[in-house]
Amino acid sequence: MSEDKVKKPRFSSIVIEGVKYKTYLTQKYKNRKKYSDPEPNKVFAFIPGTIAKLATKSGKQVKEGDVVMILEAMKMMNKVTAPMDGEINFHVSEKQIVAKNELLFEII
Repeated sequence: MSEDKVKKPRFSSIVIEGVKYKTYLTQKYKNRKKYSDPEPNKVFAFIPGTIAKLATKSGKQVKEGDVVMILEAMKMMNKVTAPMDGEINFHVSEKQIVAKNELLFEII
């Protein structure tokens, strides 16, 4: 391969604390979802589906391991359990279609 056909890396620059650096960081990397601390009291949908049944109501006390809802996904009924003891607060209702990573409920 001749020298004029060799691809040269494209640099972009980033400024950290007033100092400009050359970097290979891509736009995709810059637009990525930022890290956030996990919140163990919040439960998110692990797969898209439909809420088939809520086993209890918001404001009720639940114990760790109690089945609190049934999530129907890919023709399977998935039991969603409480991760800890506390008062449950639902963010969904029966027959609602949920997307992956949508907040289902939280334990207060």
